[in-house]
Amino acid sequence: MNRTTMQPLQAFVTGIGLIAPGLTDWASAAAVLRGEQPHTPAPTVLPVPELLPPAERRRASRVIKLSLGAGLEAVKQAGADASTLATVFSASGADGHNCHALCEQLAGEDRQISPTRFHNSVHNAAAGYWGIATRAMAPCQVIGAYDASFGAGLLDALAQVAVDGQPVLLIAYDSEYPEPLRAKRDTPDCGAVALLLSPEAEGALGVLTVAPTTEAAEPMPGASLEALRTSIPAMRALPLLRRVAAGQGGEVVLDYLAPMQLRVGWRPC
Repeated sequence: MNRTTMQPLQAFVTGIGLIAPGLTDWASAAAVLRGEQPHTPAPTVLPVPELLPPAERRRASRVIKLSLGAGLEAVKQAGADASTLATVFSASGADGHNCHALCEQLAGEDRQISPTRFHNSVHNAAAGYWGIATRAMAPCQVIGAYDASFGAGLLDALAQVAVDGQPVLLIAYDSEYPEPLRAKRDTPDCGAVALLLSPEAEGALGVLTVAPTTEAAEPMPGASLEALRTSIPAMRALPLLRRVAAGQGGEVVLDYLAPMQLRVGWRPC
């Protein structure tokens, strides 16, 4: 079968969370994406992970605070029970600061790695903290696909919705690296987007469909938002979120694994 004629995947979006530079949550981001307010670049503001027990809260890294914050915002908007939700966590490189600290430690004379550093170094650390915070026992997938991580996570989540007929929470997030790694991976700050996807229309903001294409990805209007889209892989979702915020149906093309891209249709409910 030709991949460009495959049956589109479909799900209803019941909740959205977003944290990024200059965008503290979905409500403030939606106003910017509608053009009601300008996007003012500013360091990402990370929420305190209140659901974590005190010991884990002290150990929580930037990506833990980031992914928990975005995911819980989407769950709250949907009025869902986080403990029951299957999840997909998708990140291009996980925890840049922790990776830097580990490399710095191993490059010195004292190579004794702290247990906290070690258990935060794995790619599924954010998913583990999510389970601790929400007491979720549902299935969880953890994906890394470099700059295509948002698209890979979206496809995985949509496939689960189609096969299992149950809601799935997608949390796509990325973190910056300190120097010298930053010279090779210039992600300016951390950012995350969360989508709660459901097979049912009840309470949905709209329905999205995804199919493969080879068309070019849609850029964002304005240099600031376009820089955000291209510099933080999770923000490849911004053209879709712009349509959601404006309440406009239609199609957008999102970056994936070139030459394959994703044509995403959106219809508000």
